[in-house]
Amino acid sequence: MGDVLITTTPTVEGHPIQEYLGVVTGEAILGANVFRDLFAGLRDIVGGRSAAYEEELERARIIALREMEEKCRHLGGNAVVGVDLDYEVVGSNGSMLMVSASGTAVRLS
Repeated sequence: MGDVLITTTPTVEGHPIQEYLGVVTGEAILGANVFRDLFAGLRDIVGGRSAAYEEELERARIIALREMEEKCRHLGGNAVVGVDLDYEVVGSNGSMLMVSASGTAVRLS
């Protein structure tokens, strides 16, 4: 099977949904050490952006989306529609960051 299309929209123009296969999710958690180290680096930045922090968030987002995509494939789908990305602080004292992706696996024509 080819790549799975991932979109935040509820439909894909020109490709009718043939079958709804269910909700699929993916999660990635940045551990305490990575999170603490990144925030230590942020203290040194005044009014700027932290490339290291942004790279870790991007890595976590990619992992969550790939996991969701794999679950879609497992159900026989070729697209995930209505995708939502969430970022949550979890763990004791907010020591970890979780990125979660969820959407509806579908089979497009």
